[in-house]
Amino acid sequence: MDLTIGYLYATGMNVYGDRGNILTLVQRCRWRGINVEVIERGVGENSSLDRFDLLFAGGGQDRDQIAVSKDLQEDTGRALIDAVEREVVVLTICGTYQLLGHSFKTGTGDVLPGLGIFDASTEAGPRRFIGDVIVDVRLADGTLSLVGFENHSGRTFLHSGAPLGTVLVGAGNNGDDRTEGASYKNAFGTYLHGPLLPKNPGFADHLIRLALARRYGDVELPSLDDRLELAAHQAMIERIRRRGRVNSGVR
Repeated sequence: MDLTIGYLYATGMNVYGDRGNILTLVQRCRWRGINVEVIERGVGENSSLDRFDLLFAGGGQDRDQIAVSKDLQEDTGRALIDAVEREVVVLTICGTYQLLGHSFKTGTGDVLPGLGIFDASTEAGPRRFIGDVIVDVRLADGTLSLVGFENHSGRTFLHSGAPLGTVLVGAGNNGDDRTEGASYKNAFGTYLHGPLLPKNPGFADHLIRLALARRYGDVELPSLDDRLELAAHQAMIERIRRRGRVNSGVR
């Protein structure tokens, strides 16, 4: 079996180890004998997204997010909307997650247009949410917990549709309604850095399974020895318990 992964805006949108999500997807595929090709796409590269089974984009600094917002109003944005409607698997983190909503209003009052893939809007808030997060996620094939690290002042509000999960510890989308991230078809957005996937092997496998199913039909992934990954997951939970909620984005 083969998978082709598109890494969008890899140079600019890569804070807090977001590239580690790509490394995790690739390695977990290769351990199972799945051939993986990763192709990076930057600002201004407008070739088709038709070849990709899975697309990923991370978070970045303000100047990079502005450049990406402008780029997404061109051919890449239209191609990304089409890919999501064709149920290509998409994972976006923080800054690019915000841009898959309708808009992001910055702290200076400027409005960066988004794609409207998620029925959500984001505005810069007076408070920065920084700390470890635990999220309860319900997927079609079961329930799992995600752990990660958030660092954002954006407050995202879902107008309709489903969040990625429910915040158990941390701020999540806005610090008020206990939602974290968003999901639509096979597209997922989240504020969780860390990177996310190395410490959450169940979610990494969920993305791989969705991508393979779209190309090959239902696929059963062979089990892997995830003792180290699960130990890292549990270590974050224990750290959160020791520190308490006050250091995890909410009071």
